[in-house]
Amino acid sequence: MKNRVITLKGAEVTIATRHEQDYICLTDMARNFDGGSALIEQWLKNKDTVLFLGVWEQLNNPIFNSLEFEGIKNEAGRNSFFLSAKKWIDATGAIGLHAKTGRYGGGTYAHRDIAFEFGSWLSPEFKLYLIKEFQRLKDAESQAASLEWNFQRTLAKVNYKIHTDAIKERLIPPRLTKAQITAVYASEADVLNVALFGITAAQWRQSNPGERGNIRDAATLEQLVVLSNLESINAVLIHQGLSSAERLTQLNGIAITQMRSLVGSDTLKSLPNPGSQRRVTG
Repeated sequence: MKNRVITLKGAEVTIATRHEQDYICLTDMARNFDGGSALIEQWLKNKDTVLFLGVWEQLNNPIFNSLEFEGIKNEAGRNSFFLSAKKWIDATGAIGLHAKTGRYGGGTYAHRDIAFEFGSWLSPEFKLYLIKEFQRLKDAESQAASLEWNFQRTLAKVNYKIHTDAIKERLIPPRLTKAQITAVYASEADVLNVALFGITAAQWRQSNPGERGNIRDAATLEQLVVLSNLESINAVLIHQGLSSAERLTQLNGIAITQMRSLVGSDTLKSLPNPGSQRRVTG
């Protein structure tokens, strides 16, 4: 994420993202006051500041060097004590402060928790302005993220519809022509093949010379489920004395209806593919 800027009483303060957290530029904050960036080192020299930084790191930084911190804590408050952001980071492995170089965007940055503490040290009024403007920024970002999420969700729905339509075009059996219905097929297996796949086993082999197995070995899980249903239904239709053409018409209509219901079924997708466990002859 790019740096963002908030305005506090006419002064611009930069906010950067580091470790997926917001870091506020202390250097920008100090420019509002006499002494400028030198105020940061004055603040760091304060024993209460060192204690606060140490507790924050212990809560948020698993690699914080507590032994080095103890030494710094013992020295803090003395007239000769000096502590810069870089010295603190190098000695303890701290992550709450960050010294950034560069002409644009350079300076000392602090995690928002620490920046608010620095703001309170500078001026309680300034801290309140900082919190207010920071919250306004976060609200605006949250609203923008919500709008983007809604857009992405809508786009996902549209893409899903395109995807499922493409699947249906590929998997839903074609409506058979009159010529196909009146044709005499060599076996009952091919009656089912034509009803579901639109072609016979021989036609499939001719169209797929490089494929191993047969037309049913290449079937999807949805197609295998419908095929099993068609086998049972075809047996009933045979007992009813229907001709091959009559049965083919009914079986094709049933295959289309059932495939439309099964395409995109989450329940079916969770089942193991029976085609990977057995071969179906056809």
